[in-house]
Amino acid sequence: MNKKKIILALATSMSVLALAACSNDQKNTDIATMKGATITALDFYDNARTQQSSQQIVFDMILSKVFNKAYGDKITDKDVEAELKNLFGDDLDTVLQQNNLTKKEANAIIRDRLAYQAGLKAHVELTDADLKAAWEAFHPEVEAQIIMVASQEEADSLLEKAKADDANFGELAKENSLHASKDEDGTVKFDSLSTEIPAAVQQAAFALKDGEVSDVITVQSGYSNAFYIVKMVKNQDKGNDMSKYQEQVEEIATNTILSDQNFVNKVIGLELKAANVKIKDDAFASLLTTYIEAADQGSSSETEETKDTSEAKDTTETTEDTAATQETTTDDSSSK
Repeated sequence: MNKKKIILALATSMSVLALAACSNDQKNTDIATMKGATITALDFYDNARTQQSSQQIVFDMILSKVFNKAYGDKITDKDVEAELKNLFGDDLDTVLQQNNLTKKEANAIIRDRLAYQAGLKAHVELTDADLKAAWEAFHPEVEAQIIMVASQEEADSLLEKAKADDANFGELAKENSLHASKDEDGTVKFDSLSTEIPAAVQQAAFALKDGEVSDVITVQSGYSNAFYIVKMVKNQDKGNDMSKYQEQVEEIATNTILSDQNFVNKVIGLELKAANVKIKDDAFASLLTTYIEAADQGSSSETEETKDTSEAKDTTETTEDTAATQETTTDDSSSK
């Protein structure tokens, strides 16, 4: 999702919440009148509550309150400021103005977002298998140069120039690239955790030796494509010592789990149950069903695993006891 759309989507939720508060204060006020008819606040609510967008808004509001209550105290003001900087950089004031938001409202939105992320991460339990898979996928930081253009034809033409013996890749990037790195001769640094460089471009780059130039890499972006060419400046091998990159590997493993929608649904369900959330309006009766069922199913699976482990342990102990008894009997017979 486009980062700026995040705050816009959450701002919509805040607007509806404010409208609901106003409706409660003013009871059933008239929204519009005309010859022979009146549209009241209750008319609006009855119509809006069945709309899919309203269902999503109410769900987001519930999620916000549940996770903020459980994990909001773990989020500091510094965390909020850092996330705002990460999401919007120097464009924050412009984004706020475009979406008619105050800085205080933006802080509240980001705090909710961070509380939700903290809640999901609190349920992550990494196994050796998770870390092993993450280690295999990890690649340490490299330095490369990239060119990004909007058409296949232009990319093919630039690739031919980039692979020429007398090519100056930096100049080609500066003169033709649409990427933000163009002013730095296309120079970028990234590892397999980086989000600024598309995954397909990363994988192509990691396979290059120093000085090598990739073929054209096509990356789908929304409804259009972007075309990349990469030149490796300095690649590096991660070696065999995972402990050197323990933090990065754990982050990859955690992100992999968090990208599993089944895991996310289960965690949301567990938090909803812990908060004892009850739906009082029939129009929203099935709003939380998917998540509650995921939590129940997860709990059931864990119970079965515990039961199987316990039974296996009992079987092993019984077998060991039987073997010990037989050994004792044999020893006694020998003595006689």
